[in-house]
Amino acid sequence: MSGSWKKYVLWFAQEHVDFRQAEISSLMRLWNIQMKTSSKHNPERPFWIVEMQNDDSARKIASRSISLRCIFELWAHSSSGLASFHEELQRYIDTNKTTLHDYFESKKSFKISVETYNKHFNQKEKVAKIETMQYLPVEGPVNLKTPDVHYWYIEFWGMDPMNVPEQPNDVLFGRWVADGKRDLINEISLKNRKFIGNTSMDPQLSLLMANQGLVRDGDLVFDPFAGSGSLLVAAAKFGAYVVGTDIDYMVVHGKSKPTRVNQKVRAEDESILANLQQYGCGGLFVDVLVADFSRSIWTKNIILDSIITDPPYGIREATERIEFKTKRKTTVMTEDAVHYPSTSPYQLCQMYKDLLQFAAGHLKLGGRLVCWFPTLKKDYDCDMLPRHRNLTLIANSEQPLSGYSSRRLLTYEKVSDYEENHDGFEMPSTVVENFRERYFTQLAEDNGTRKERRLALRETGRKEAMVRGKQQQPDGKWRYPSGST
Repeated sequence: MSGSWKKYVLWFAQEHVDFRQAEISSLMRLWNIQMKTSSKHNPERPFWIVEMQNDDSARKIASRSISLRCIFELWAHSSSGLASFHEELQRYIDTNKTTLHDYFESKKSFKISVETYNKHFNQKEKVAKIETMQYLPVEGPVNLKTPDVHYWYIEFWGMDPMNVPEQPNDVLFGRWVADGKRDLINEISLKNRKFIGNTSMDPQLSLLMANQGLVRDGDLVFDPFAGSGSLLVAAAKFGAYVVGTDIDYMVVHGKSKPTRVNQKVRAEDESILANLQQYGCGGLFVDVLVADFSRSIWTKNIILDSIITDPPYGIREATERIEFKTKRKTTVMTEDAVHYPSTSPYQLCQMYKDLLQFAAGHLKLGGRLVCWFPTLKKDYDCDMLPRHRNLTLIANSEQPLSGYSSRRLLTYEKVSDYEENHDGFEMPSTVVENFRERYFTQLAEDNGTRKERRLALRETGRKEAMVRGKQQQPDGKWRYPSGST
């Protein structure tokens, strides 16, 4: 069997189910692993049966996967009831006695774990399930803590607690091979992180994005909307050198208003670098610069391995860029024209055009851009997604945010050389341009939470004031400017 393909069960945690297959496909690409499967993963089930060449391939995937609970080698699987399952397991053991002998020898301790979905078994019932497999030719001692061989018995009774079948939909049995990398989620938890902001990315999603970006040891990873650096932390945990930019001086320098409850002022050492040092990755920090992404500061010869980012959508964080205005200001010294840097709205369509153009020009061939894209569910159509002639969209996963809105994680791969002065960008839908306005309109119509309604009303009042020519004063109120009628 060492030279033949084996069946394995990819056993997933029940979180972010739409991201599973995209992550596994990325890890296959990362490790150059071949995999066979009869069908796409069904997100309504926590497991996916695949074929790989050996345990080493399975261990490599598990060593990076955030979606996986574990991988085990499949010995028996039945969708036709318990009797059929036991027949298949006995047949498998009889057929492969020689290759399975090492697992059953007297020196090898073992453990059998029982897992059920949508049906509760007490300990006595679990033991009874194990006793139905008395035909297993195990000779070693039982070790419940650190067994040499760990077996899993799983009964899947569907996912609907209001519609539990009379018999399990699937029964599976196999030998554990490797656990996933879900321990990293707790390791970089926001609860204990030194520096966080109002929009710090959830650690699990940050790590999923790093996997989608094929982040490797020694890579150079860039986040143009770095914020408090959550995506840089995830990339650094996988060994990449990280660099970022953000337009907000206060956030980049750790001087913004604290977001933790009961914290009144920032600590002096709060920073993105402090986060990386906290996780033992300080040596991988290149820098985070205060810069406006719409006005690139990078030379043409900057080549990046990955770009991983969460652009602002104008909901919790403003979409802004620098606008230079020329005004004539009279002083006792001079009356020369002076440029006053100020911000203006950074339209979503233009932002994603800049992002894809930048990726096309600065990514290496085969490099990836991983970014979030906001949508209202009623508006969504695949044609509205941004595209570029030098980039191929290879993954599109949805994270629901509410009953009417979601965001999609888009993964692009650079497939051809960038041609300067050639606009290869395309985003035909005009819906995206008005996303903020449509979001708040939908929010008000659907009567969201009390906090959301207040936010929607405040936004509506702001828009009405702007239409009438009012301006926001230093006290935060909207009034007509002095001297106007």
